[in-house]
Amino acid sequence: MSQTSLKQKKKNEAGMRYSKESLEGEKRKDSEKAVRLTTQGSQELSKADSRGYLVRNQWSRTSRSPSTKAPSMDEPRSRNTSLKMFFLLQLPNSSATSRTPSTSPSQHESPLQLSAQPSPPTQSKPPMPPESRPPTPPEPEPGSRRSTKMHENPEAWAHGIVQEIREARESQQRDYPRLSPTEWKAYSQRKGTYSSAQSDRDCISEQQHLQDDEEDEAYWASVKMLYEKAPSCSRPQPPKPKHAITIAVSSRALFNMVDGRKIYEEEGLEKYMEYQLNNENVILTPGPAFRFVKALQHVNARLRELYPDEQDLFDIVLMTNNHAQVGVRLINSVNHYGLLIDRFCLTGGKSPIGYLKAYLTNLYLSADSEKVQEAIQEGIASATMFDGAKDMAYCDTQLRVAFDGDAVLFSDESEHIAKEHGLDKFFQHETLFENKPLAQGPLKGFLEDLGRLQKKFYAKDERLLCPIRTYLVTARSAASSGARVLKTLRRWGLEIDEALFLAGAPKGPILVKIRPHIFFDDQMFHIEGAQKFGTITAHVPYGISQKINS
Repeated sequence: MSQTSLKQKKKNEAGMRYSKESLEGEKRKDSEKAVRLTTQGSQELSKADSRGYLVRNQWSRTSRSPSTKAPSMDEPRSRNTSLKMFFLLQLPNSSATSRTPSTSPSQHESPLQLSAQPSPPTQSKPPMPPESRPPTPPEPEPGSRRSTKMHENPEAWAHGIVQEIREARESQQRDYPRLSPTEWKAYSQRKGTYSSAQSDRDCISEQQHLQDDEEDEAYWASVKMLYEKAPSCSRPQPPKPKHAITIAVSSRALFNMVDGRKIYEEEGLEKYMEYQLNNENVILTPGPAFRFVKALQHVNARLRELYPDEQDLFDIVLMTNNHAQVGVRLINSVNHYGLLIDRFCLTGGKSPIGYLKAYLTNLYLSADSEKVQEAIQEGIASATMFDGAKDMAYCDTQLRVAFDGDAVLFSDESEHIAKEHGLDKFFQHETLFENKPLAQGPLKGFLEDLGRLQKKFYAKDERLLCPIRTYLVTARSAASSGARVLKTLRRWGLEIDEALFLAGAPKGPILVKIRPHIFFDDQMFHIEGAQKFGTITAHVPYGISQKINS
């Protein structure tokens, strides 16, 4: 063998020896790396055990709803642990390619059990610094069920904890699809989708509804038949106050309340109210203004026949100082007699005079002379009502109103001369000022209202059938002082239907013939004379006669 071949042989042996040494060194390195990774994996598993216990303990203690964010605390650790387990599983495959295994299978037994279902590798987050990590929880009690499972199989217990956290997180992030609202369908279309029991219940419910509907229809049919057979009782709407002729009437003028008044004066207000409450269903008897109010309503009815949309009508207001508790008895009495009185003013002991102007009152009738005097001073036409001593038949188809002249329709100018200078001077004064109109008295405005309504009937050619008739009943003499009165009425544009000059004769017998629903006079001896014959009278406390009598 040549020297060259010997050198080449030695060189090959050294290369083989170097390659064997390098292979053995690589095997040792792989073995050490596997041991080191196994040690780190066991440490990470112990950390996962403790962290898993911490997460589970916090989940069960802090919240019972899946919306709690506690499981996200250790999410990076669980991901790192899964990633390292994944690499441990890959080690046996890589070492198997070598000629001699460097590690035994028993070293990889626990990683295989833990990583039976490895998760795909994800990008791990950097580990938390030691000072920012949450404190390690206290060790569980040795006798508890949780500690038993943890000591028996810590790897499987930790894996189960991580799996629970992952499932809870996935359930939180799951987005359930929202169903669109169902389209409304009729019962006949929907009943096929119901179960048999539900269909039975719906059928029973539908039958019950049908039965109720039939009962309702039968009830309303009977009510309709009842109203069709009943006579018509339509109630006209009251006119607007700014167009109407407002007549304010007190309760004692409209109804006879003598018994209640006696109880009030003798026993006081409380007994009076108790009496009215106990007798609120007892109908009151008519008072002095009752027939006058009924006649006003007849005029309204005639006007509505000729003028359906007429607003220039009489509007009756019941104005009294009675307490509101008495109102029920007044309402019952008003409805019993069919009076169309819709406006009430119950002042509860306070004087109602302050409300007269608010109600736009044209005439105030009361049984209290003091309140009438107070209203006269306020410039409102007022009179005190007195009933007749005898019953008298009154016309139901025509309103008849009789007026005295001086201090009623006219001023008390001529009364002053007659009282101070006698009748001779009175006659001379009237002849001298025959063409000078007299000043107006308190009832002049009411006579104008009556005349305005009369002209509405005249326009319809109803002069002879007019439901309003006015009378002038005066103690003046026609020859000596009657001309000035008639010329004054003509100057005012007023027409009086009948003028009766009595020249000082009693008025009672004439009034019996007229039978007015109301007679206005300023002197009480004329009032008393007319009462004896049964005439309903109204005293007007105005003029010089009141001063002399007082």
